[in-house]
Amino acid sequence: MDDWHRAFTQNTLVPPHPQRARQLGKESTAFQCVLKWLDGPLIKQGILDMLSELECHLRVSLFDVTYKHFFGRTWKTMVKSTNQLSRQPPRIIFNEPFYFHTTLNHPNIVAVVEVVAEGRKRDGTLQVLSCGFGILRIFGNKPESPTSAAQDKRLRLYHGTPRALLHPLLQDPIEQSKHMTLMENCSLQYTLKPHSPLEPAFHLLPENLLVSGLQQIPGLLPPHGDTGDVLRKPRFQKPTTWHLDDLFFTLYPSLEKFEEELLELLISDHFREGVSLLDGSTLEVLERRLHVCVHNGLGFVHRPQVVVLVPEMDVALTRSASFSRRVSSSSKNSSGNQALVLRSHLRLPEMVSHPAFAIVFQLEYAFSSPSGADGSAGSSTSLSNLACMHMVRWAVWNPELEAASGKVTLPLQGGIQHNPSHCLVYKVPSASMSSEEVKQVESGTIQFQFSLSSDTPPEHGPKAERRSSRKTPASPSGTPAPAAQDLAAIQDSPVGPGLSLSQLVASPQPPAPRSSSKPPPQPLDRPQSPQGPQLQAEPVLEGRVSHLEADLSQTSLVLGTPAVDHLQELPFTPLHVPIVVGAQTRSSRRQLSRAAMALLQSSGFPEILDASQQPVEAVNPTDPVRFNPQKEESDCRRGNEIVLQFLAFSRAAQDCPGAPWPQTVYFTFQFYRFPPETTPRLQLVKLDGTGKSSSTSLSHVLVPINKDGSFEAGSPGFQLRYMVDPGFLKPGEQRWFTHYLAAQTLQVDVWDGDSLLLIGSAGVQMKHLLRQGRPAVQVSHELEVLATEYEQETVVVSGDLAGFGSIKPIGVHTVVKGRLHLTLANVGHMCEPRARGSCSLPPSRSRVISNDGASFFSGGSLLVPGGPRRKRVVQAQKLADVDSELAAMLLTHTRAGQGPQAAGQEADAVHRRKLERMRLVRLQESGGDSGSRRISLLAQQSVRAQHSRDLQVIDAYRERTKTESITSVLSQAITTHHTLYATLGTAEFFEFALKNPHNTQHTVAIEIDSPELSIILDCQEWRHFKEATGLHTPLEEDMFHLRGSLAPQLYLRPRETAHIPFKYQNFSVGPLAPPQTPAEMSSEKDPESGPLWKYSAMPTKHAKVLFRVESGRPIAVLCLTVEPQPHVVDQVFRFYHPELTFLKKAIRLPPWHTLPGAPVGMPGEDPPVHVRCSDPNVICEAQNVGPGEPRDVFLKVASGPSPEIKDFFVIIYADRWLAEPVQTWQVCLHSLQRVDVSCVAGQLTRLSLVLRGTQTVRKVRAFTSHPQELKTDPAGVFMLPPHGVQDLHVGVRPRRAGSRFVHLNLVDMDYHQLVASWLVCLSCRQPLISKAFEITMAAGEGKGASKRITYTNPYPSRRTYHLHTDRPDLLQFKENSFQVVGGETYTIGLRFGPSGSTGQEEILIYINDHEDKNEETFCVKVLYQ
Repeated sequence: MDDWHRAFTQNTLVPPHPQRARQLGKESTAFQCVLKWLDGPLIKQGILDMLSELECHLRVSLFDVTYKHFFGRTWKTMVKSTNQLSRQPPRIIFNEPFYFHTTLNHPNIVAVVEVVAEGRKRDGTLQVLSCGFGILRIFGNKPESPTSAAQDKRLRLYHGTPRALLHPLLQDPIEQSKHMTLMENCSLQYTLKPHSPLEPAFHLLPENLLVSGLQQIPGLLPPHGDTGDVLRKPRFQKPTTWHLDDLFFTLYPSLEKFEEELLELLISDHFREGVSLLDGSTLEVLERRLHVCVHNGLGFVHRPQVVVLVPEMDVALTRSASFSRRVSSSSKNSSGNQALVLRSHLRLPEMVSHPAFAIVFQLEYAFSSPSGADGSAGSSTSLSNLACMHMVRWAVWNPELEAASGKVTLPLQGGIQHNPSHCLVYKVPSASMSSEEVKQVESGTIQFQFSLSSDTPPEHGPKAERRSSRKTPASPSGTPAPAAQDLAAIQDSPVGPGLSLSQLVASPQPPAPRSSSKPPPQPLDRPQSPQGPQLQAEPVLEGRVSHLEADLSQTSLVLGTPAVDHLQELPFTPLHVPIVVGAQTRSSRRQLSRAAMALLQSSGFPEILDASQQPVEAVNPTDPVRFNPQKEESDCRRGNEIVLQFLAFSRAAQDCPGAPWPQTVYFTFQFYRFPPETTPRLQLVKLDGTGKSSSTSLSHVLVPINKDGSFEAGSPGFQLRYMVDPGFLKPGEQRWFTHYLAAQTLQVDVWDGDSLLLIGSAGVQMKHLLRQGRPAVQVSHELEVLATEYEQETVVVSGDLAGFGSIKPIGVHTVVKGRLHLTLANVGHMCEPRARGSCSLPPSRSRVISNDGASFFSGGSLLVPGGPRRKRVVQAQKLADVDSELAAMLLTHTRAGQGPQAAGQEADAVHRRKLERMRLVRLQESGGDSGSRRISLLAQQSVRAQHSRDLQVIDAYRERTKTESITSVLSQAITTHHTLYATLGTAEFFEFALKNPHNTQHTVAIEIDSPELSIILDCQEWRHFKEATGLHTPLEEDMFHLRGSLAPQLYLRPRETAHIPFKYQNFSVGPLAPPQTPAEMSSEKDPESGPLWKYSAMPTKHAKVLFRVESGRPIAVLCLTVEPQPHVVDQVFRFYHPELTFLKKAIRLPPWHTLPGAPVGMPGEDPPVHVRCSDPNVICEAQNVGPGEPRDVFLKVASGPSPEIKDFFVIIYADRWLAEPVQTWQVCLHSLQRVDVSCVAGQLTRLSLVLRGTQTVRKVRAFTSHPQELKTDPAGVFMLPPHGVQDLHVGVRPRRAGSRFVHLNLVDMDYHQLVASWLVCLSCRQPLISKAFEITMAAGEGKGASKRITYTNPYPSRRTYHLHTDRPDLLQFKENSFQVVGGETYTIGLRFGPSGSTGQEEILIYINDHEDKNEETFCVKVLYQ
């Protein structure tokens, strides 16, 4: 304690001027100043003669020129002898550094250096004299860069003492004042520079405190080597975490009398000072607050934690029995006085094992003045009710260095003595007649228990700054999350009020801290500094209020700013339950048993044959796959025929046996980039003899259904074929397809064909389809079909991290619904080489496009003898034959006399003109006689006249269209056409070799008409794409001149060719609502019926790039034709959400090395994750966290009206340039009408839903996802009249308590269309259990056990009761209902079924009355051994 008091009293600071302190707060800047030496005759000869043992030292103080105010603390150098002044030149060497930091970044904040001489008079007394001073400007009008190198500077000295600066005649600039006299030939050599290594130590040094590098700072380790400078490169002591529990304040003589006297004195002070209260007479205690913080003797190392204290009797009425006993026992130790109690424990992670480190407690009272006339608070939330706040007591505890735990009682202090907050404190009782023992308790005591924690506390300094990015994102303030015992203590505290009134009203003198209000359980005032953790423990004296439901260990990281500043966002993790990628598709696969294989083979499934009509080789799905890419690429069988054969679908043993099993199913999936596939409805046909043995899970085979609803059991199974050959693949895509088979998992969704409800999903790896040189392979799988259920959002941030990569999500449950038997095959085919000019193959995917000689000019040229022979020769044709517009004009002229009908036949003008010429030719040939000869002459004259008129029309038409035609031909001569085959999210990179065709230089502007096509302006991005594509063309830095939003410009020399990098990337797709209804049965598709590489459902896009010179004329045109290609979907997420609301989900990525599609062998840390979405109205983002931390992708989607299905894609990238996606997810959001039901487990709750008819009459039926818990009336098929309104009665009887979703579909039974859909949100509570029983049974395949329990009718009349249970698979009743006379006892017969595993099960028995309301609930605990 002595060390702390010594450091505290020796380092008292004078605060800055109040006007300066109220200015805008800024970031603190650290400085290092080295005072090197003094030059010149500083000491006069008279002083040398008068004093002996003369020595000299320097003093430095901070001074505010504007307000003429010294502040901070004066720092002194070591004393040096003046014997050095006798040398030539006279010089005293100091070479002492001092350090400080300040936020007062203003040119008028200066440091005043005073030269002081001290010696002894003849009588031996010490005499201290000022020999001059200098003004050291810290901040100039143009501040130097913090990174600038330090240079020696010379400080001029003035006669007199620094007190002269307080004279009112001195005005700024004071160096030029006539009242300042310069000392000739005297100066101080020094260096001043910013010192960034001091920034992590700001929490240990108060602002404006000048300290020497040779001074020991509490919290810093001694420096390495013999320099002795602690602050040049600060090294921090390891902090420890202290916990304070059971904290009680006892005030003398009692709490009630103490507060009564305090209120009386405050009221009298208000009247004496002329301050009127709101009602003129009364004050009352609004809040009792405790400030707790760590102090190192220099200042607070942490923003004080502020908690609310309450009288112990108020706590005892609302707390548990254990806490009440603790309060009562503690109150006995406090002499029977009522104490102030802290309702939770405190955690101080900033303590350091140093004698100068202490914990400061400050008790503060907040008072209010009631606005009501009767003295009661009229409005407890009114901001004007707060009258004042005063500190009444404080205490300091300096822990012993070797102490680990114990109990401490400290005396409280008050009065006028100096305290760490530098404020006035309420008086203490007069103790002139008291003994020392009484003096210790008259001011009050504080009592608490302490313990030293073993968890790792937060670090300071550069290491902590580097490690801050690796901290768990669930700790927004940058400190580690509290330990388990801390959380338990926090949760033990009762839920207090929301935000205390004093926190809303309190406006301390320093600037208010930045705060950001966040929903619980986050603290309400946890600001985040842009500086990061290096400002974590800034010594700010004002505190904060954190109510007990918040984590009291969270710290503030930033200095205050005024209230007009913007709120700073905290590093906040949204409270979404994360969904783990792969949770929907991680269905286990296993090898079929021999019995199942024999049963499948005998069921008559069609056999898969290879290209030679031989049976395909079958591989074991459990065997490892040895993948050799070179072997796949060198395979002569370039064609891959992928066969999917759906064989059987059987019920899982884990599924509820009481639930009905679907009669028909259909499947949806998407293979590679083929269109999404929806199979027809398939009938589930039970196999004969499967119920006799449980050795196989195969029970139902799949049989196609005909259009008339019949099916043929003799041809089971459904088969799909996909032909992947060089005609389908783009050039170079074979490697992509091979990697797809090797790494991806095919997700298959299984749907109920009648109810259109999703049964579940199965995932199958396709790596066994790699043929590796074999003619064909096939593999048979038995896949688990998993149903994923999402509970309603909870307040849990993340799941249980059992280990690296082992993530258990919270609120997500998977249930095995069945087993799908599926056979996959890959049959190799020899592909014939196609003709070179075949148009069925896409053009070359060259990365370089040139405009030199690649024009589309269709004209010819003259064949000059001896000249070079041209490849293109064009024969001249008649204008009317090649120009339909001209032909229409000529025909219109000849048919002008035939009425308006001819004008409507211009589309066939060329054909009609030819027919007219043919008629005239025949007429001329038929002329033999004179009559015919005359007719022929007339016809010839008519033809000549018509030809003359045609020539005139042609000449006029040519003159009118000549300019347009020449311009069009010239444009075609400079136009280059190129075709791109783009997929969603993938950046298609290419370069355009632009050549300047002129002999003069040009500045070319590049204009693009498509937002999806862009120029690569970043040189690093250009280099990345070149390396990825293996392109070795030249790369240039600063290639383009950018002018804001105008088109980029490129400088070209005469005849120069430059490569311009382009990137085409598309993130949008058309409407792709996934079909929820099964497809109609059709014949097998012909793979050669359509284009091989083009998906016709995707429209062709066009983009145009113009290259214009300064005059606006184009020198080149690039026309791009973009053929969109279907993309690969790695995983499908399907969410059901209420209509017209926002869906917020967090999808958690697995560890990077396990993510399919991730680059293999990437060195270093995990790459950053970037996310894009195909729907611009969907908000998606991924936060980059430290290595080893789980990564979440957050989605926020607005659902539409029911039954709309919103379909979009989420694209994941692992490179900063978003070149190629590593994952593509398809998200399907089903908007359903929400129905909220609040019910009791085991009790029937009834409600009605309104059905509205459509345009025609429909035969409909209601289906539910939980038929055991939700019943509908009508239960079967009924008619829904057109435009009518009808009620659908629903009865809900949940078997277990909790919140969950139940789906309800209304389906047209004739067309299998979804008419309406609801999402029933159950909020079920547990009934009161009246009796409990316990039995023990043998586990295994036993016979079960029969038991009896009795029930007595408590009513005087006969009653009918119904029995229900939450576990019908383990308990059956002898009778599901019974009647019993009033007052009589009835024996209920129970039959407990066997359990396959050992453990404990709690089975509830619901006894309901005749209205199906719960009368009583029994609990039977069954122990299976």
